Amino acid sequence: MLVVMNKNAAPADIEAVMGAIERKGYTARPIPGGERVAICVLHNEGPVDAAYLAALPGVKEAIPVTRPYKLVSREAQASDTVIEVGGVLIGNGHFTIMAGPCAVESEQQALTIAGMVKKAGAQIFRGGAFKPRTSPYAFQGLGEEGLRILAKVRAETGMPVVTEAIDHEVVDLVEEYADIIQIGARSMQNFSLLRRAGKAKKPVLLKRGMAATIDELLMAAEYIMEGGNDRVILCERGVRTFAHHSRNTLDISAIPVVRKETHLPIIVDPSHAAGRRDQVIPLSRAAVAVGCHGLMVEVHHAPETALSDGPQSLYPAQFDDLCRQIGPIFDVYKTSINGCTEAARKTL
Repeated sequence: MLVVMNKNAAPADIEAVMGAIERKGYTARPIPGGERVAICVLHNEGPVDAAYLAALPGVKEAIPVTRPYKLVSREAQASDTVIEVGGVLIGNGHFTIMAGPCAVESEQQALTIAGMVKKAGAQIFRGGAFKPRTSPYAFQGLGEEGLRILAKVRAETGMPVVTEAIDHEVVDLVEEYADIIQIGARSMQNFSLLRRAGKAKKPVLLKRGMAATIDELLMAAEYIMEGGNDRVILCERGVRTFAHHSRNTLDISAIPVVRKETHLPIIVDPSHAAGRRDQVIPLSRAAVAVGCHGLMVEVHHAPETALSDGPQSLYPAQFDDLCRQIGPIFDVYKTSINGCTEAARKTL
C-alpha cells in the first residue's frame, strides 16, 4: 500500500498517518518527493484497509501496490532515482562509465590503469580487492591492501571507486574504503549480505545473478532498500545459457523492462557477459542503445599478464575507442526519448 499525502499536508498530518500505520502492526516508510510525501506500508501479511488510511487528515489517496517489490517499484516512486557519488551522477539522463581492472594487483598497476581510463572518459574506477573465483587456487585478491590502493587511486585521480564485498564479514572494510559497495552475481541472493548492505551509508551496486529472473533481481534490491539504503544501482551482467560463443548471454531486453518496473538506475557489465574482448564494444553499443544508465568495463594495460579476467579486458586504446563510440549513441537515445515524451504531451 502507498499512502500519498496532499501537497499541503502538514508535518503533523504525516506523523499521524505514520503512527496509524504503525499501530496496525505495519512499518511506515516515508518517501519524500518533489511536490508531496508518500508513505509506503511495509511488512503487512495481508491486504491493508485502504479506506481507513484514505480517510485520515492530509491523505490524498491510498494506492494498492501490486508488485511483490514495493520500495523498488515505480508504483512507490514514479520519478527516476539519481544517485550522487563523489560528484558523479548516476541515473535519469546521466551516463556513467565505470572502468578498471578486474582485480587490483599492485599500486602501480591500479594507478597506471586509472590514469588511462580517466583520460578516456571514465568517471568511476572499478577494481576488485576481494575476488570470488570459481577455482580455490586462482588469485583471490589483495584484500585490505587492495582497498588501501583503491583509496590512493581516489586520492590521486579524484575518481570515486567501486569494489565488491564478497561476504558479510568484509562489508565494514569495503564501506570504510570504497565509495560504492558492489554485491556480485554470486551473492545476489545472499540475504544476510543484502540486509547488511541495507544498513550501509554508501551506495550499493547490485549485480544480477547468473540464473536470476528480473523479479528476483528486484526483490534482492528490495532487501537493501527495506533495510534503509535507498541508493541502489542495478547491474545486468549476463545470464547463464547453453551458448558457448560467450561466457554468458547479455540480456539486452532486461534494460527496458527494468526501466519500466523500477525507478532505480541500471548499468551494464559487458565484460563479464562476453568473457571475450572482441565482444565487449559491440555489446556496449547495444546496451547504450536500449537505454542503460552506464557501463562497467574491465580495462588492463597488460591483459596478457593479468591475474584475473585478462581475456575479457580491453586494452586502453580499445577503451578509448569505446568511449568515443558510445557518446553519439547515447545522444540519439536521449533525443528519441525526449521526442517521444514531447509527442505524448501533445496528445493530452
